Amino acid sequence: MNLKNLLTKMTGKARRLAGTEQVSLIPWVDSARNYSVNKLERDAKAAANVTMLALPQAIAYATIAGLPIIYGILSAGVAAVVAPFFANSRHTIMGPSNATAFMLFSYFSVTPALAPRAEELAALLGVMIGLFAVVGALLRLVDLLQYVSRSVLVGYIAGAAVLIIAAQTGPMLGLGPYLDSQTSVSFIGLVSGLAKALPHTDWVPLVIGLSTILLYGVLRKWRPAWPAFALTLLLSSAIFGSLIHSGVPAFRHVATFSTFGMDELIPKLPNLWHVGFFDDVSSLLGVAFAITFLACLENSLMSKTLASRTGDRPDANQDMFSVGMANLASAIAGGMPASGSLNRSMLNYDSGAVTRFSSLFAGLYTLGFAVLIALAAGWGLKLIDYVPKAALAGMVIVVSLSLFNLRHIKICLRSTGDDATVLTLTFIATILAPLHVAIFIGVAISISLFLRKASCPFLTEYEFNEVGELREMGKAGERPIPAISIVHVEGDLFFGAAELFRTQIQRTISDPQLKVIILRLKNARHLDATSVMALEDLIHFMREKQLHLLVSGATEEVYRVLKDSGILATIQDGCNLELGESNVFLNSPSNPNISTRDALKRAQQLLGTDKADIRIFFDPNRHRK
Repeated sequence: MNLKNLLTKMTGKARRLAGTEQVSLIPWVDSARNYSVNKLERDAKAAANVTMLALPQAIAYATIAGLPIIYGILSAGVAAVVAPFFANSRHTIMGPSNATAFMLFSYFSVTPALAPRAEELAALLGVMIGLFAVVGALLRLVDLLQYVSRSVLVGYIAGAAVLIIAAQTGPMLGLGPYLDSQTSVSFIGLVSGLAKALPHTDWVPLVIGLSTILLYGVLRKWRPAWPAFALTLLLSSAIFGSLIHSGVPAFRHVATFSTFGMDELIPKLPNLWHVGFFDDVSSLLGVAFAITFLACLENSLMSKTLASRTGDRPDANQDMFSVGMANLASAIAGGMPASGSLNRSMLNYDSGAVTRFSSLFAGLYTLGFAVLIALAAGWGLKLIDYVPKAALAGMVIVVSLSLFNLRHIKICLRSTGDDATVLTLTFIATILAPLHVAIFIGVAISISLFLRKASCPFLTEYEFNEVGELREMGKAGERPIPAISIVHVEGDLFFGAAELFRTQIQRTISDPQLKVIILRLKNARHLDATSVMALEDLIHFMREKQLHLLVSGATEEVYRVLKDSGILATIQDGCNLELGESNVFLNSPSNPNISTRDALKRAQQLLGTDKADIRIFFDPNRHRK
């Protein structure tokens, strides 16, 4: 095979892998073409509500990740502006999220050598996440997410919530200076560090944190429709921030955040050509892939949840593309990794948003507030300096508590034993292992349990009855032609089923009377390299025993795999193709039993007998039923 033919074959396989549907670069055109003043008003109003939640959450998630708050604000603004131009879902709001933020914190905590460069590497990490998501969308890899059990995400989110609460307890108790960041990574390390530092608890941050939580609860109950998160943080900052900066002795030492300036809003292109660039890429590869996977999984589930409310047709692959583009834009702007936010997206829907441009307005509002804060800082009014870290820690704890979806947890624990196992082990892994490792432990457990179920092909030995119809063998060992066995294979023959398939066939051919085995592969699916090699081993094993293997009912998919892998020539070995001899008989859609009849004739030819009168009966009406 020359190079040109090889490349043509490889590109053909890539096209089949990618599928026929293509990612759209301009899905926003129809929305813009039919836009109206009424839609603009409704989108603008919904965006204002989203911004009231997005801005304080952006500050909170940057704090969780251990990054300056400007990283969260820029991500919330830029990702929300860019995502709607590429997303399929019209209510999705992109930006930083709880789970991805803590995964980022967890990674830099377990890699202390890179922790001092976290701010510098955040941009490179965003670029890598963006590229992974874009390439994954082009190859339609998001379809693989359907094989990840929902129990994985439920267990992971619950475990991450426990870790976030434990991590934010320190700032709320004023224990920041007494905690070792290198040991406070796992839940055990966090709890152990808190226990040792507990005698140093400062009552002032504790009062601030508890008062903030209480205020949030009162606002939620009194005025459920109000943006309680934003109002609580604003009131708490106004009250306690004023006490801190007014010089009240008891509050003077309480930690607050630092305001950013206009220079920090200037986009910072990632430095992709510095010395050690490839070392950085290698170090970030694992966490970049983990965050990409988690962001796309969250986004896929979120878009389907929204689609169930709106009646829209979800396209997870297009939404995955938007995740990639949003992260590339966020990285260039100097923001942290972005993902779809379920609570902000649901708020967008509940607030009456009509089109994708509500996300655009929300992003512009967020960036507008960022500019105002930076301008105010230049005029000497440092607004962010009034936000106590203890107050935000209290709010993060409250938000994290909402991540425990008790209904989903109960469903996972009660549905099946496998779901309960996946949920429990993923939760334990999240507690004990770094988060970018824990998510894949959960996925591996989920897929392993799935493969255990899927890797059991159904093999049945068949015979012809008195009217010529194929039927299951009535009594073991009583074949119409003792030397010939017809084995119907139904199910998946991928790598997980290959060994079981070979073992069952070898058990069948242990009958000393048997000389020919006919494999009916009409309903066999998903042959791969492992199953082909198992089949090849089986053929060699049979030929050593002077036995023959024939294939009947092969579909076009099965035939293509046999041909491309080269095993077709092995199966046909000994056939005089010029005389029409063959050991492989393709399926005939008009009469599925024709191929088996021809295989039986070939078997009799190999045995040198015409003992049985072979008749085929096929009733199309019966099979259509």
